[in-house]
Amino acid sequence: MNRVVAITGASAGIGRACAERLAAEGAAVVLSARRAERLQEIVTTITAQGGRALAVPGDVTSEADMRTLVQRAVDTFGQLDVMICNAGIGFHGGLGETPGDVVERLLDVNVLGTYYAARAAHDVFVKQQRGHIIAVSSIAGRRGVAGTSAYSATKAAQIGFIESLRAEYLGTNLHASVVYPVSTRTEFHDAIKRDYGHVVKGAGPKQDADVVARAIVRCIESPKPEVYPYRPAWLLSLLSVATPGLADRIVQKYGRRRP
Repeated sequence: MNRVVAITGASAGIGRACAERLAAEGAAVVLSARRAERLQEIVTTITAQGGRALAVPGDVTSEADMRTLVQRAVDTFGQLDVMICNAGIGFHGGLGETPGDVVERLLDVNVLGTYYAARAAHDVFVKQQRGHIIAVSSIAGRRGVAGTSAYSATKAAQIGFIESLRAEYLGTNLHASVVYPVSTRTEFHDAIKRDYGHVVKGAGPKQDADVVARAIVRCIESPKPEVYPYRPAWLLSLLSVATPGLADRIVQKYGRRRP
């Protein structure tokens, strides 16, 4: 795969899995996250195995950092082909348990972070007349469950953003895709516990980060509008549109709650 791929939130979870798999496939990967030491460890591992990788520490809530990420990618590898907008944070709690400052933080990272990364890449893609923006959303953005109202709202915003880009890019060599993981085995819930001091429980299917990474690699090789790494989740999306009341009853048992 002779492509240059930038990845936000690349220090762990889905972002790291994408970096390692893409590098193994021959892509050059440019990694962004706030944890500089963790990024450098990943770059060292990839380069030791013969891959191409560059760490560009930064914060997705900074538009300047995202422009630096894109510029470093172009300066180092001569081009940028794909931007994976993966950085994201979560919060679980009912509406009455969700403070306004938490919602603002979710919006900053999940929505503005996606916008800043995508916008920086877009400017390069337009000049090149080719490129691919991929947003890692969540099935919770397509079909919210109890205890995730603020998080689901930010994930739904990513979906609307990518859908609009697809219409904007129609008929060109620019592509936009959205990924709908189900609950993924990453540091996601550990981060919620660290940042907000609570754990959550909930039923539902789970998948490994590498499963999502493999699905994203396939989307890069053959662009598609939507990616469901856990294929049955597509049926839930369909039900949510066709029979929303039935979907409400189905997802009721999957609600996130604090023990």
